[in-house]
Amino acid sequence: MTSEEPPVLPALLRQDRIVALLDGAPGMVRTAALAAAVGTSEVTVRQDLAALDREARVRRVHGGAVRLGAGTRERPLEETAVENSTAKAAIGRAAADLVRSGQCIVLDVGTTPAAVAEALVAREDLVDVTVVTNSLTTALALERAMPRFTVVVTGGTLRPLQHSLVAPFNATVLPMLSADLVFLGGTGLDVAHGLTNVNLPETEAKRVLAAAGRRTVVVADGSKFGRADIGVVSTLQDVDVVVTAGVSAEAVAPIRAAGVHVVVADAPAGGTRTSERKQRP
Repeated sequence: MTSEEPPVLPALLRQDRIVALLDGAPGMVRTAALAAAVGTSEVTVRQDLAALDREARVRRVHGGAVRLGAGTRERPLEETAVENSTAKAAIGRAAADLVRSGQCIVLDVGTTPAAVAEALVAREDLVDVTVVTNSLTTALALERAMPRFTVVVTGGTLRPLQHSLVAPFNATVLPMLSADLVFLGGTGLDVAHGLTNVNLPETEAKRVLAAAGRRTVVVADGSKFGRADIGVVSTLQDVDVVVTAGVSAEAVAPIRAAGVHVVVADAPAGGTRTSERKQRP
């Protein structure tokens, strides 16, 4: 007696099931998991996701999909990685230009700090750089620069949505360091609140990272300006440099007026890329 294969759901029922699975998930669901849940192949699920994305029922991201209507909820790294990619690449190059051989730097989790990591790897002139990060994605990207770079991962509890390491235990390594530069990302940047983030565990981790460095560099594209989210990472008084791109002069003006040195990475040729920072008393 041979066992029979389970029946394959009709396409419409299968797609309804996929939507229900995504609606009940806290973030991205990978294609393989969806295929297992609905009893079909990953190829078929990709076709279903393409159809559902066209119908605006789900949003496809690299490696899977997420539900629509997430509002201000934290979004998975794979989803935000494809947004403002040109601006993030420009930010990465300009931020990497701030690093010198022999320095110790800290790289935050997130897609813009990840762009900094890619630009650092491309700088073949850099040697003896120690990079500390709480991002598994960033650590793997930096592996290509070894042995020119020493890569230190903070440790901590893994958050799958961002592939990041947070409390407990992430504060074990960082208090022992005195880094030259800390590169921080976030989901909001405004004058009243400074750098903010939508997720509180990530916010706590960012504050620990910031405390490990002598200078703090915020890397944020134009979509983050004028926005404030729930977790306050750092006030503008504690930020030394903001590196940005894809931003209007009107959005940058209040940050510069607060005395922060701003680098606009994609300023036109011959235009002003930096502004002078007011000296702190």
